[in-house]
Amino acid sequence: MILSVPDRRFLPAPCLYLRLEILKPASVMTKDTEVDMKDVELNEMDPEKQPMTADAQVAVGEKNGSVKLKVPEDEVAFTGLSKEELMKVAGTPGWVRTRWMLLVLFWLGWVGTLVAAIVIIVKDPRCKSLPEMNWWNDGPLYQIPDVDAFCGGLAGLEQKLDDIGQLKVKGLLLGPLHTVRENQQSPLNLKEIDPAVGGKEDLKSVLKKANNKGIKVVLDLTPNYKGSNPWFSSGDIGSVLEQVKAAAEHWLEFGVSGFKLSGFNVASNSPHWSHLQTVVQGNHTKGTSKRLLMGVVEHKSAASVHQLLNTTGIPLILSDLLSSRTGGERIRAMDHLHAQQRQVGWGLGAIQQDQLSKQATGPALIRLYQLLLLTMPGTPVFTYGDEIGLEGNQKHPKMVWNVETEAAHNKSLEEYAATRKWFKGLSDLRGKERSLLHGDYYPLYASNSSLSFLRVWDQSERYITAVNWGAEKQTLKLNLTTTEGVELPKTAKVKLSTDSKLQAESTVSLDSMELEPGQAVLLQFPYTG
Repeated sequence: MILSVPDRRFLPAPCLYLRLEILKPASVMTKDTEVDMKDVELNEMDPEKQPMTADAQVAVGEKNGSVKLKVPEDEVAFTGLSKEELMKVAGTPGWVRTRWMLLVLFWLGWVGTLVAAIVIIVKDPRCKSLPEMNWWNDGPLYQIPDVDAFCGGLAGLEQKLDDIGQLKVKGLLLGPLHTVRENQQSPLNLKEIDPAVGGKEDLKSVLKKANNKGIKVVLDLTPNYKGSNPWFSSGDIGSVLEQVKAAAEHWLEFGVSGFKLSGFNVASNSPHWSHLQTVVQGNHTKGTSKRLLMGVVEHKSAASVHQLLNTTGIPLILSDLLSSRTGGERIRAMDHLHAQQRQVGWGLGAIQQDQLSKQATGPALIRLYQLLLLTMPGTPVFTYGDEIGLEGNQKHPKMVWNVETEAAHNKSLEEYAATRKWFKGLSDLRGKERSLLHGDYYPLYASNSSLSFLRVWDQSERYITAVNWGAEKQTLKLNLTTTEGVELPKTAKVKLSTDSKLQAESTVSLDSMELEPGQAVLLQFPYTG
């Protein structure tokens, strides 16, 4: 059979006509040859009129207008084995043995994995349960006693919350915001805000934005904050506490998260004190954050603070125990109170609402105390400006803003910018590392001008704080005396340092470590099971 295909140059696209020619006898072929030749002549086109396309080319040796195609014979496709054939093959002894072998291997692997998991669980130490933490334990508290000096009033405070949020603080201690005449109980209205700093709508805006940033707002309700006695006189404590209780109910409804009271040790002796505690700490619904009742005490020993924590049940006490310049006394205070660290607040100048710079002279000492406060067991409390080392002669100096962006144009702000960067790094580290956040505390070294301690939590990284606020170089010989299974390595890595001789990531020997005057270092070493 010959398949004759007319030249497609002369067919209307897209149709293609096929003509089948049946082989004829030779006698007939002779007659038809003349007809075929005429067809060829009619179908031929002058070369000049042929289209210049590849499709127009005709294979050499083929008659113009016809293409010979070889039609292949049909191929037989393999359709696989039938069901009967498969069952016949599957039943052979070889396949039966293979299936049993694979089944046994599967179950052996499964049982082996289960046994290995059980061995790992039994041999590996269990993770220590996390302690109960409240929001005031999760980061530093930032007090703003004079909102006007800080940012021009409550309206300005709302605009500065973004900058405050960068410090990783968990609470703002505002005020006192109420007005009072010095040492005069009348008139006293703790439910009103001094118009000089703003109104209730301004405070409402501050509360809304602060809560969106995870920052709680605590009001200082100390009644006679301008006078010599925060409660006016001992005979007035009962009546004044009733006013404080009524104000607490009012502001809690408004949306604040707690209250701060100076002279707490005096007020806690009154029978009316329990009424205030019930208002603030009671009526707590599940799923909402707890309210803070923060007491401030001055000139009390660590033993007295310990007793107040046990007898009054107050959630947080801020003391002035760090005001002592003796390293031995400071470390003894931590030794006495570290077990109650979730109820203890630490500050240097925070009791008097002074900036850190009034007790720590110079940038190096300011960074030293920032490191000490942010790595001690307990809640660190700072006054506004402590993050930059703000200095000023007046009681509440004017805050300096945008130090990091303005330092490039104003060299006088370079030190402020460097101190703020140091503070931010420390605060961020404290929030991430469990050993610093709520770890156990172990004293390592103490002298009149230096101290060192260890913070440990379960299987987390361990941290060693070492500070020397003295005027002379100190050699610290770190020694751990404990039977709790905690051990010191021979060396540790420098995490942060104010001492140029102790560069970050360098290794330090713990047997004998030298610290230059006014320098601090934070060391790190891993947990080894």
